[in-house]
Amino acid sequence: MIRKLLNGDIDRVADIWLKTNLKAHYFISNQYWKSNYELVKEMMSQSEVYVFEVDKMIQGFVGLNDEYIEGIFVSDEMQSCGIGKLLLDYIKDKKERLQLNVYQKNARAISFYQREGFIIEGEGLDEATGEKEYTMLWKQNRNRNFYKELIQKAGAETELVYMKASKELLQKRLYKRNQVLNANSPFVITDEILEHHYHAFQEPWGEGEKVILQKGDIMQYSKEESKAIWNQNAEFWDCAMGDESNDFHREVVRPKVTELLNPDSTDYILDIACGNGNYSAYLAEKALSVLAFDYSEKMVELAKKRQKRYADHIEFCVADATNETSLMALKRNKPFTKAVSNMAIMDITNIKPLFTSVYKLLEDNGVFVFATQHPCFVTLTEKYMTPHSYYDIAIEGQPQKQCYYHRSLQDIFNLCFDTGFVIDGFYEECYFNKEIPDIIIVRAIKIER
Repeated sequence: MIRKLLNGDIDRVADIWLKTNLKAHYFISNQYWKSNYELVKEMMSQSEVYVFEVDKMIQGFVGLNDEYIEGIFVSDEMQSCGIGKLLLDYIKDKKERLQLNVYQKNARAISFYQREGFIIEGEGLDEATGEKEYTMLWKQNRNRNFYKELIQKAGAETELVYMKASKELLQKRLYKRNQVLNANSPFVITDEILEHHYHAFQEPWGEGEKVILQKGDIMQYSKEESKAIWNQNAEFWDCAMGDESNDFHREVVRPKVTELLNPDSTDYILDIACGNGNYSAYLAEKALSVLAFDYSEKMVELAKKRQKRYADHIEFCVADATNETSLMALKRNKPFTKAVSNMAIMDITNIKPLFTSVYKLLEDNGVFVFATQHPCFVTLTEKYMTPHSYYDIAIEGQPQKQCYYHRSLQDIFNLCFDTGFVIDGFYEECYFNKEIPDIIIVRAIKIER
């Protein structure tokens, strides 16, 4: 979440300012930054400053003086998680132009601002440090905000609708479009051009837009595209979850999942869509053996790194939860006694292969516990009975929106029954509103057919 600086934030923000400057500006004496520390704290209370919070902890901020950016700073533990870009995008929406100075030796910062549309307008010398610096400038194009204001001034309401189409659907449309060349379409758009722009495009985020999957795409969201999104989100997700996971997972998901799973030291557990491996680590701390998988190669790489202290208890693998062959390749010399999935069912395109494979991989009377969004109360659409997809975020600030797959309770339960499971445990847990549940937690037992 991005918000304005409060007086109580100043110590934390000043600490980030100092540590970031000491790390980024190795070519300037540490004493220079330390000697300015108290002055900066005093100036912050009188400046336009916006902070970025993750789990109620400030992890970055941007300081402004009218159209001049005093600096963008991100905490060391959240570097390279996309927070700097989110802060910059936030102030871009507020200003027609932005200007800043950056030291010429700070190549990483120069590259960042150039990627974000800034150009080098001039150069000079910072008299306080004796270091050469560039002046960089960004100007607002007449984007949708400009036209939104025009519409609102005319007394009308606006609603931003983002129409999302898969690459396959776009290719079909372009095939027809390329048959007619006229003033509106004077040249052929090749597959190479489509590929370039499709992968370079970034979805809008954080502006309250409604996201609609175009007809022909409902429940047809590309698995490869979904994997690419999770690979892009992986580092941010790992940073945001850290070693302990966030409040939602610790307070809402984990307690009842663990109660229904009832793990003990003799169990061999399959952790489905394991993310950065925090729940696997939670089980490993209890001396359980775990095989954990995710279909994001980047996420598995980060999980191995974060949970390396539990290497004797956790085996991490890359596997596709929508592919039965990939899942059955997880079979080891002994069957799994239990399987668990924490908030992943709603992220998976087709869950039938997963339920079928888990049933086969479990021992008789084995337990499968899964937590997922409550389909009655958590959705961005007005549909309930019809399976459908929509785009949204899971954690405030993540670089890319992900696709959610809505299924009704009867669809989820009937899949359990059709596979051979018997449901003998069920919870509805609340987070934001204590009367409206956000998630369901289900325990299904394998009964030999």
